[in-house]
Amino acid sequence: MTTTSAPPMGSFTLEGLKRLGPAATLPAIQHTAERASTAPLEQIAAQTSVLQGYEEETNPNNPRLSTDLLGGMGKLDQEPSPNVSDSEDEYNATPRTLTVSERRKAQNSKFSAWLSKRAAKITNEEVQAIVENANEENLSIRSLMAKQESNVIITDPREYQLELFEKAKKQNIIAVLDTGSGKTLIAVLLLKHTIDKELEDRALGKKRRISFFLVDCVTLVFQQFAVLECNLDQKIERFCGEMGCDLWIKETWAKHFAENEVIVCTAEILNQCLMHSFISIDEINLLIFDEAHHTKKNHAYARIIKDHYITQDEPAKRPKIFGMTASPVDAREDVVKAAKELEAMLHSQIATTSDLSLLRMSISRPDESLAVYRRLAYAYDTPLCSSLKAKFGDLEALTKFFKNAREATSQLGEWCADHLWRFVLDEEQALKVERKIERKFNRDPANSPVEMLDSELSRLKEAKDIVKNWTFVNPDVSGKSMSPKVLLLHQYLRLIFEKPSDAKCIIFVKHRYTARLLVQLFSRIGTPNLRLDLLIGSRTGDVGDISFSFRQQVLTLMKFKKGDINCLVATSIAEEGLDIPDCNLVIRFDLYATLIQYIQSRGRARHASSRYIHMVEENNRMHLQAVDDVRQGEAVMRNFCEALPADRLLQGNDYNLDTALVKEKSHRKYVDPETGATLTYASSLVVLAHFVGCLPHRDEDFSHKATYCMSVERKKFVCEVILPESSPIHSATGRPSSRKAIARRSAAFEACLLLRQGNHLDKNLIPTYHKSLPHMRNAHLALNMNKAHSYNMKIKPGIWERTRGSLPSELFLTILSLETPENLGRPCQPLALLTRTRLPDIPSFLLHPQVDKVSQLLCTSIATSLNVRGNVLMELNEFTLRIYHDLFNKKFEVNEPQMSYWLAPIVKSWESSRRYDPPDQLIDWALLAHISQNPEIPWIIDMPHADLLDRFLVDRWHGGTRFYSLEIKSHLGPFDPVPIGTAKAEHKQHKDSIINYTVGLWKKSREGIAWRPDQPVILAHKIHHRLNLLDEITEKEKVVNTTAYVCPEPLKISALPTTVVAMAYLFPPIIHRIESYLIALEACDLLGLVVQPTLALEAVTKDSDNTDEHRSEQIHLQRGMGKNYERLEFIGDCFLKMATSISVFCKSPEENEYDYHVKRMLMICNKNLFNTATFLKLQEYIRSTSFSRRTWYPQGIKLLEGKGHNKTGEVASQHPLGDKTIADVCEALIGAALLSHDSMDMAVKAVTALVSNPNHDVTKWEDYYLLYSLPRYQTSQPTASQLNLAMQVERVHNYRFKYPRLLRSAFIHPSYPFAEEKIPCYQRLEFLGDALLDMASISFLFHRYPDRDPQWLTEHKMAMVSNKFLAAVSVKLGFHKHLRSNGAIIESQNREYVQDLEEVEKDANGARDYWTLTKTAPKALSDIVESYIGALFVDSAFNYGEVERFFNEHIRWFFEDMNIYDTYANNHPTTYLHNLLSLSFGCTNYRIMASEVPAIVPGGLPTAIAAIMIHDEIVAEGTASSGKNAKVKASSQALKLLQTLAPFEYRHTYGCNCEGKEQDWVGKAGDGVGMAGQLRRGQLG
Repeated sequence: MTTTSAPPMGSFTLEGLKRLGPAATLPAIQHTAERASTAPLEQIAAQTSVLQGYEEETNPNNPRLSTDLLGGMGKLDQEPSPNVSDSEDEYNATPRTLTVSERRKAQNSKFSAWLSKRAAKITNEEVQAIVENANEENLSIRSLMAKQESNVIITDPREYQLELFEKAKKQNIIAVLDTGSGKTLIAVLLLKHTIDKELEDRALGKKRRISFFLVDCVTLVFQQFAVLECNLDQKIERFCGEMGCDLWIKETWAKHFAENEVIVCTAEILNQCLMHSFISIDEINLLIFDEAHHTKKNHAYARIIKDHYITQDEPAKRPKIFGMTASPVDAREDVVKAAKELEAMLHSQIATTSDLSLLRMSISRPDESLAVYRRLAYAYDTPLCSSLKAKFGDLEALTKFFKNAREATSQLGEWCADHLWRFVLDEEQALKVERKIERKFNRDPANSPVEMLDSELSRLKEAKDIVKNWTFVNPDVSGKSMSPKVLLLHQYLRLIFEKPSDAKCIIFVKHRYTARLLVQLFSRIGTPNLRLDLLIGSRTGDVGDISFSFRQQVLTLMKFKKGDINCLVATSIAEEGLDIPDCNLVIRFDLYATLIQYIQSRGRARHASSRYIHMVEENNRMHLQAVDDVRQGEAVMRNFCEALPADRLLQGNDYNLDTALVKEKSHRKYVDPETGATLTYASSLVVLAHFVGCLPHRDEDFSHKATYCMSVERKKFVCEVILPESSPIHSATGRPSSRKAIARRSAAFEACLLLRQGNHLDKNLIPTYHKSLPHMRNAHLALNMNKAHSYNMKIKPGIWERTRGSLPSELFLTILSLETPENLGRPCQPLALLTRTRLPDIPSFLLHPQVDKVSQLLCTSIATSLNVRGNVLMELNEFTLRIYHDLFNKKFEVNEPQMSYWLAPIVKSWESSRRYDPPDQLIDWALLAHISQNPEIPWIIDMPHADLLDRFLVDRWHGGTRFYSLEIKSHLGPFDPVPIGTAKAEHKQHKDSIINYTVGLWKKSREGIAWRPDQPVILAHKIHHRLNLLDEITEKEKVVNTTAYVCPEPLKISALPTTVVAMAYLFPPIIHRIESYLIALEACDLLGLVVQPTLALEAVTKDSDNTDEHRSEQIHLQRGMGKNYERLEFIGDCFLKMATSISVFCKSPEENEYDYHVKRMLMICNKNLFNTATFLKLQEYIRSTSFSRRTWYPQGIKLLEGKGHNKTGEVASQHPLGDKTIADVCEALIGAALLSHDSMDMAVKAVTALVSNPNHDVTKWEDYYLLYSLPRYQTSQPTASQLNLAMQVERVHNYRFKYPRLLRSAFIHPSYPFAEEKIPCYQRLEFLGDALLDMASISFLFHRYPDRDPQWLTEHKMAMVSNKFLAAVSVKLGFHKHLRSNGAIIESQNREYVQDLEEVEKDANGARDYWTLTKTAPKALSDIVESYIGALFVDSAFNYGEVERFFNEHIRWFFEDMNIYDTYANNHPTTYLHNLLSLSFGCTNYRIMASEVPAIVPGGLPTAIAAIMIHDEIVAEGTASSGKNAKVKASSQALKLLQTLAPFEYRHTYGCNCEGKEQDWVGKAGDGVGMAGQLRRGQLG
């Protein structure tokens, strides 16, 4: 059969299917390439299946549907039955054995094979494609640089480039060429030549060497790498400090050096590699210095030459040098002298093209002109500035701004001068000024009174209010609001951008605030075609300044290149380094300071017909002189270069390098004798800084660096370096020096020597220990979820064995009765369980005696004991053994001392109110005596028929056959045929007559026995021995026939009344459950815990092989076990986290959050819990099997008759348990201890017992506070600002802080320097508050939704503790206003989020889930809610009630109706996919699998690949940096395939024949969340 290409699945409808006719014409439906190749017969089968599925929906009565359409329905009758007594019916003998585990093994194998193929297909080209198509805002810096279009292959070198290349092949040169003249191409040609020669040398067996392309800044690492990567066919790599490679070990570097021919890196990287002896100078064949004019003083370029290049005495082993620069001069100095110094330093000769005309023909030079503006007015104070100066002129923090604002009136105009104050005293910047004041006050050694600080801060607030309320006028181009200089710039820009054009312009300014002010100004007065933006250096913004990251620089330049921006106002950052597109116009608004600034900024104007404008003041000699100086300097430099003879030797240079090095000859040097790693005065600062960075440190030491203290001795400087407290060396003192800088290096050098002597620095001068997680972190703490071992399992509680061995003098009664005895289906009377010791109060539990009939089994403990005297024990023993024999066909020896317990009948008048009656009044003594005296009721021929009714009849020869007699059938005789409709006989030959039906003997055994033909025939109820009444009746059990016809002569008529028998038949599941309770309680006793029996048993119950896999198909389900441990484990895990968090917080006040996490993880990890549990043998108490007919019988007495009587010794049992299961049970026991009492003391005790760690050794809640020592910062006198904070926070939450400084700590971001207030940041409090909030949230959900599984609870908890929600709470309470940070980016993000949240809340019309509609929230806002909760907890002396009150007042309201967050939980693609498959489609055969593959990009991270497997086929995949994210991507891909399918379409497409129940379709992921989402889409109100 051939098929055409299938239409999309979503195009099928029921009406369309009706029109398709016979199944054979149904189009094939393809969903993967593998499906497309399915054989024709399989296609026909699939088509028939889908049509039958359609018929089932439209015609459920179709007789064809009685067949097994999906291959599984016909197997119901073959399902094995659970176990009952070995002597009775074998219905439901064992749980149905599933093949899920075997199926998973096959799926794992298929996934591994697929993964191998898929990993091979992931190539660098795919990664590049991802980069090309990615949103620039979300790309990494490396990817952004790789995406630049300028990285093209250069194939046509110009003549002057070839000329310089030929020179560079022969000797070391410094190529001096204009910006944009293609110096990098010369480097590319030289690299190709060098690599070719290197390969030839290696072929001759010479030592391997590589090339280095050195740059001055991070920006150029990425730019130059991108150019080289396009133009070299050899492997290259790039490195900079921001990649975290500073402390890589030698082996890591050796790997990179061995794999690459060229390394592009910042000079400091190579300097450190040489210093650490990761590579030696003779292993380098070429050094390329970009922007070579930096090679002077202590720049890394110079240090490479001084410390490593010239120390190689053999010139042949030195690498070739190629320098590149636009000018050898970067300062106001003698051009010729500077050029000669550069030549000497680099051991090179300056070279330029011999024919400059060729260069001028190749490179566009701009037309230069002067733009003369009128004389500027003298600087003055504007009215705003005068007002501020009059009141606050003495505030030192504002001094700089008064000066800048005054200068701005002259340079920029009054409008800019006034707006400068808006930069300084807006909300964000005023906080910086305030913190600067506080920092200065805290560092003041005079210890001034706090009132002075408060007064200064109050005045600052007043100044802020003045600026805030000031009326700022709009700029006026005709008035004095702008200076002549700005007006002239305005005229130029208006002319250039009067009409739309492709023109690009850069305006160079001196100060960052000038750039900001001009952008602000021209955004108001510019033309519509002027698209202006800012480009300034990447540094943390100071007071009155803004932060501008390198990433922002790159993104700004990309917009400039694409034309989204056509004018940049830039500082010197735009002169050198950044790859800036060619411009039409460059304006020097502020003139250059050096020749190279002029040359480089002019080089930006290399577009055809471009202009370079020098803005100078009318009649300003200094301006004219500056212009003349750079033009003359350039001419001198050019003449110098042109005058250089071609064969000039370096030795002819009259500048002696030794003269430059003479000052360093007195500096000591250390060279490691083994590795050659070199420590110098200059490198010692870096080595020491690296060492300090590796030390563990507190949050208080946020800056965390070595402190250098300078003193003067005999007119020389002596420096002492003090290292942090955690350093093994506390301090070191350097040698006296005439210069502070040298004294500082000397101290660092001495410290490094001491560290090396103590082996704290290794032979490569790398710290011997790093700030890293301990050895047991992560994988070492995890357990293999699939790893299982076989362990002994307790099948009887220890209480029986401990009390056996003697005759008791007293017994304790537990009355066993049914709450609704009528549901048993026949009359019964209670039984008493008599034990040697009083049993704990056993809770009631559910029994299932009949179809749809249940009853609670009540266990009532009698208050007083029964004195055992006379024949009491004998009668009890006889009654108990009679029940075992008559009901269960087990005959035990008479051994009263070894009996574990006894049974006794209770009077029929029993009521629970009689529990305080004397026990001898409750036992039916007459019945006991009757049983003791009558082994059975003998039948005689003249026995009245009435005496045969309501009797318990036992087959003497077949122990599994028993009856209740109902009535005499006088019309039937013993030898009549068995009536139709009688229950199945034990043997087929028994059906020929009623007498043979009655006798359980085999044919040969019954020969010779003559039965009386005149005995009556009894209609009886054949007892169905379904012993596991703890479980619901199965469908098969519901149709069991119990009608029987028997004769009395062959049967034993038991002396036990049927009321006793009816209750005694319930005893096996009753004693099984009671013993399970007792074993669970013994597990708690093992830990010293007092726990409610119900919770204790729940905590140790594992009812399937995969109990811990919530919502997964259960493997080997054990029926009738009751609740399993999963919910208790869920809340226990949460309490464990909280308890250990509190303990670590108290016990380690000097450590940081990082160490807290490590210590807590070592306690709460599954591996630790597993080790503790197995040490205590806790695994033996876990209940992993349901009721068994083999193990409920008593131990201690010998079985004489019955199945198993020939076995010796006690019954032993083992069970396989996964390691994680044992750990989970530990957490469940903690949960049980928590829920068993009103206080948390027992749960605290449980945590201590199970973590077995000195970091948690308390046994009751109040002990936590006793561990806590109030730190000095908390109890110090608060400032007015801190008191004011406490007052403001109290208004939103009615709690008054005793320690305002503790509250301040909750709002201090980690970026905020400790020195400013000497209060630690919020990280430790956040660590504590996170655990407390988790506990409050989970407790709320746990108790409010008692029937929800942990998966649901976890999904919905995520909403309550999500960053997005807590950030909304932070804003609602106004906490965001109190956050103190040291980063403009943080504050900017917070402002944007607040605006977004306020807008969303306004549109939500009261919907409680409005917060779900905001964009991603800044983490700092959610952090301070958690840290506030932590501070609240500590301040209230660890009163958890305050945490709950905060939760109830500020969080609970949002989650009163959790249904509105169902979609929020489902919005996670993986969760949504699970719900779609399991709930909507009823599918159980699917898996989400993930694995890592090695990095495909050099230096990159491993890639995780995830796959969605449905019915053994992979239907979707995803790749990401982590398995978690890969699963999300794979789930999203799968949802695209599945969301539009109807259930019958899904079954057909994926061959699904699962028996899961289909439910309503779940909502579409991403549709919006709850009520607020519907409001936004206009579906409500």
